[in-house]
Amino acid sequence: MGRDLNSLIEGMPIPFGGNKITYVSPELAEAFVEGDRIIVVQTTGELLHIPASVWEVSQNAVESAHTAFSQMGSVTDEAISAFYGCFADQLANEDSFHHIQEANSHDVNEAMSKEKSTTRLILSSSMRESMIDGLRMWSSASSNRGETTEEIPHNGWTINQVTAGLGIVGFVFEGRPNVFADATGVLRSGNTVVFRIGSDALHTANAIAEHALTPALIKAGLPIGAVSLVNSPSRAAGYAIFSDERLSLAVARGSGPAVAQLGAVARQAGTPVSLHGTGGAWIVAGQTADPERFRSAIFHSLDRKVCNTLNTCCIPKNRADDLVPVFLEALKQAGQRRGAKSKLHVVESSSEYIPDVWFQETNIDRAEGTVTERQTDIIGMDELAHEWEWENSPEVSLVIVESTEHAIDLFNNHSPQFIASLISENESEHKQFFESVNAPFVGNGFTRWVDGQYALGRPELGLSNWQFGRLFGRGGVLSGDSVVTTRTKNIQTDPNVTRIS
Repeated sequence: MGRDLNSLIEGMPIPFGGNKITYVSPELAEAFVEGDRIIVVQTTGELLHIPASVWEVSQNAVESAHTAFSQMGSVTDEAISAFYGCFADQLANEDSFHHIQEANSHDVNEAMSKEKSTTRLILSSSMRESMIDGLRMWSSASSNRGETTEEIPHNGWTINQVTAGLGIVGFVFEGRPNVFADATGVLRSGNTVVFRIGSDALHTANAIAEHALTPALIKAGLPIGAVSLVNSPSRAAGYAIFSDERLSLAVARGSGPAVAQLGAVARQAGTPVSLHGTGGAWIVAGQTADPERFRSAIFHSLDRKVCNTLNTCCIPKNRADDLVPVFLEALKQAGQRRGAKSKLHVVESSSEYIPDVWFQETNIDRAEGTVTERQTDIIGMDELAHEWEWENSPEVSLVIVESTEHAIDLFNNHSPQFIASLISENESEHKQFFESVNAPFVGNGFTRWVDGQYALGRPELGLSNWQFGRLFGRGGVLSGDSVVTTRTKNIQTDPNVTRIS
């Protein structure tokens, strides 16, 4: 029997990964007190500190979701539809939304005072409409729980395979208020959700819960714990949620390292994960690429920085003379649209195709403000995997390749294996591209179409790349109605059925 850990000592060795040792830092030793917890990430040796107060808040939220899930089986599909309709109505109501807008302004001002980016934090009118539209989609969507997907007859008895809710979904995401509404999509298939939102958006989240979510749950007759917000600004709340073995699925969205860390915590607890921490799309120009289609794909893939924004472009060497100028002009126009200069990164072996003027210093709009730097930087081939998190100045990598096959090889080995688009007039080239490129999302034009609500008409919980392997049994879009499991039901008509062996 183990004993409780009551203190940590600076330099204390902690084993991890079966044959490695990490050591307690002075800061962790000082911060850790009786009742706290640490999680040892077995893949990296990181020691994650969870204060007792944060653990308690998280456990209470998971308990609420756990209790609510036991009640969801008796909740009708009509009641769930009513919840989404009420939630949308509350967001559309000006009196209710006024309080939410005030809270969001508070969050935005706080972030600005700390010189943090507010691009994704501002609850704009378009974001509000998107939230409302997404909720109304779920309100009108048919339920897939309780469906018989297969019937297997036997003499005197029949087996039915029936869909059912998966359970409690743990959801940790960055400070984007609209994802709050997306998270409720799991209720459509009979699940419950417990989640943590980034601290920058916590006031906004609490206001949405108070003035829109909770009234909708009450009015529709759903258990309050069906949607449980962990009301803590601490990152440790995410560790606490994902280490809870009662979760059926852990979903994380945000920056690459943070998402990978959360995924490791969930996996250690035995919970399946859906991760999306590294994005950035690739566009490949084929041998027969039409210059205008190519220009349009580049331009329309750089309107704003999100996960499906163009990050890397490949141009074949024998088309470089005519397509590189087209690429640079599209990149320039994408910046002009935002009132900014664009930023280029070019692989060293490809730099000869870039005019000298692009290597001069200019003003680039960064999260911390306007910075004077060279408009084009030289990068190594391995840096094609890096996702550029730009603020206002569109930022892209360029590499000149020998062929489409060469571009596919670079994508499969250096990209996060997320979105790939081929601009080509050759159908056989498109067929080869689709069969060879290891990406869940493949297209022949702009990359910004990769979005559950935009493309499939179903608000997404997250998009998964294939950086950590292909997904079993589903595509890269995780939506509320895809969070299901299968129950097996036996209907026996002959009471004398027995097994001989």
